[in-house]
Amino acid sequence: MKKTKEQAEETRKAILQSALDLFYEKGYSKTTFELISSKIGLTKGAVYWYFKNKPDLLAAIINVYIERKMAYLNEKVPVLENLDDIKNYFLVTADFLLRDENAYKMAFFLSLQMEWSEYIITKVLEGVHENTQYCFEYLKKSLAIMQKKGEIRSDIKADVLSSIIFNLWTGSVEACLSKRNKTDLRDMVQQSFDLVFNGLILKKE
Repeated sequence: MKKTKEQAEETRKAILQSALDLFYEKGYSKTTFELISSKIGLTKGAVYWYFKNKPDLLAAIINVYIERKMAYLNEKVPVLENLDDIKNYFLVTADFLLRDENAYKMAFFLSLQMEWSEYIITKVLEGVHENTQYCFEYLKKSLAIMQKKGEIRSDIKADVLSSIIFNLWTGSVEACLSKRNKTDLRDMVQQSFDLVFNGLILKKE
């Protein structure tokens, strides 16, 4: 019997959930389409019907994560008008990661369980480029506006600042999830962003 559109979407969601659970538990290389399918009572061929290969599957999981995160953030922090908004944006992201089980699994997997190779990076980035680029451009545009208003230093390009801020975030996440740093993730973001942002603010004469 042919599946309805709704049934097909439910099957796709089940595959994505099964894959995320296994990536989190076993890592990327040890997770196979056979394991993913058997976990939810499907055939391996059924998984291949939805996804050509593991990089495509991983890209789909990342896109779901980013879209859910952006919907949450757009509700909690609708605009980025100043550095406090940006800091709050990442504090809210920390809350999302710590309170949402799938978000935590995604962050843990990408930070600590993922064995990246040049091929995987290239293939996955092709599939998530639009979503990741949106996040980057959104932050860069907000920083550029602050620079034009004379609120923060303009001697560092906005795209470089965006990269520094995102790397500060990912470094904080990895340090906390790996237990290398005993500081709470929210406290880590609060303190590290304050240190960096204090160096960006233009002092009024």
